[in-house]
Amino acid sequence: MEKIRILHTNDLHSHFEKFPKIKRFLNAAQKDNTVDQVYTFDAGDFMDRSNPLSDATNGHANIELMNQFNYDAVTIGNNEGISNPHEVVEHLFDYAQFPTVLANLREEDESMPKWCTSYKIFTTKKKTRIAVIGLTAPYPMTYGPNHWHVKMLGEVLPDLLTALKGKYDILVGLTHIGVNLDSWIAEKFSEFDLIVGGHTHTLLETGKWVNNTLIVQTGKWGRYVGDVNLIVDDHHKITSMKACVHETAQMAEQAQDLSESKALFEKGKQLLEKEKIADLPALFADDKEEALAVSLDAIADFAGTDLAMLSTGLFLTPFKQGIMTRFDLQTCLPHPMHVVRTTLKGSDLWRLVMEIEKNRHFLRKFHLIGMSFRGKVFGEVYYRNIQVDMKTRLVYVNGEEIDPDRYYQIATLDHYILIPFFPTLAVVGENEFLFPKVLSQVIGEYLAKKYPIKKGEVSGRK
Repeated sequence: MEKIRILHTNDLHSHFEKFPKIKRFLNAAQKDNTVDQVYTFDAGDFMDRSNPLSDATNGHANIELMNQFNYDAVTIGNNEGISNPHEVVEHLFDYAQFPTVLANLREEDESMPKWCTSYKIFTTKKKTRIAVIGLTAPYPMTYGPNHWHVKMLGEVLPDLLTALKGKYDILVGLTHIGVNLDSWIAEKFSEFDLIVGGHTHTLLETGKWVNNTLIVQTGKWGRYVGDVNLIVDDHHKITSMKACVHETAQMAEQAQDLSESKALFEKGKQLLEKEKIADLPALFADDKEEALAVSLDAIADFAGTDLAMLSTGLFLTPFKQGIMTRFDLQTCLPHPMHVVRTTLKGSDLWRLVMEIEKNRHFLRKFHLIGMSFRGKVFGEVYYRNIQVDMKTRLVYVNGEEIDPDRYYQIATLDHYILIPFFPTLAVVGENEFLFPKVLSQVIGEYLAKKYPIKKGEVSGRK
């Protein structure tokens, strides 16, 4: 008989305030002498560029901290693969002391990325072979513009499972695809014994059984650490498998925990503050409408369009007069969103505007979670060069009534395509995702051109 313990995390999202407790818990559990073997896995979205230190270091600070968790393997989530430019992902794991498993991502030439392998086989002290396959959310719409070829799960798993046949005793999926796709895998591919998942931020306190596969996930933000205990017989077959979670808030706290997490934030802040972006004039003094107007100009300029739309909930802090630093901009617009150039027929643009106006009252104070949004409420939608008369239901572009047969281009965000409130964008829009720059970079570069810092000038805030 053999006892195996599998510890797991997912969707940490750079919540460094939880890291001291998680590290102590994992390090102690990894020394558990009541079991024969302990493995530790992470199921992706361990970094989030809304954290100043993650943003300033391109995620290398995350890797440095995760090295202390003694992971045996990790996979990536969309926050690693999509929110970062291609070249950043290529070097994200340069100093990782753990392997990255990822079966469904390729370079554009179909070669395997140098920083990952499709799977890894671990052999316990008692010779049980555990194969771990990594999978990430298959989003071709956003991976493609970032110069990756992400493959569908059904495209890679059959051949991979055939190649692995006879090479393992226990099969584990380390996935960042969400609990519904985890369940689909469990139904379609009975070879999997355990799926350690993430992405949907689902808390499965004792796991979820789908046929003979156990699916586990720990919610989000390091609030819980997952724990699976397996008993394996002398023929290396699982006879028992039970899952539980440990709440981080209930773990013992030490005096230095708070100061450590504050120091990480302060380090990121100082790094970002070194980069001065623009010198904003007095008209920006706490004027949110002016910030919106210039931001609409910025995304329109970036996309090469005359029209644009943005929502007020994106702006978490106001622009201020004086020197704007990268920290100021990151604090205001922490969302890992990308600008999209959308082409719509006039009749469809009219319908998009009607969808916005229909939902305006509802969205004004709607609490939104996910879809790359890091704020609280969606807010009001503002347009660039679009006017609406809801009494007559007429829409005007640059003062002229919209031509239903003409084609128009509007600068939008991938966020607006992902949320369910404006289906016209996703259903009939010809959407060109403009990678790799995120929203804050696009706006920052525009501000730098429009309001440059004069050489040797000291203005406003330091």
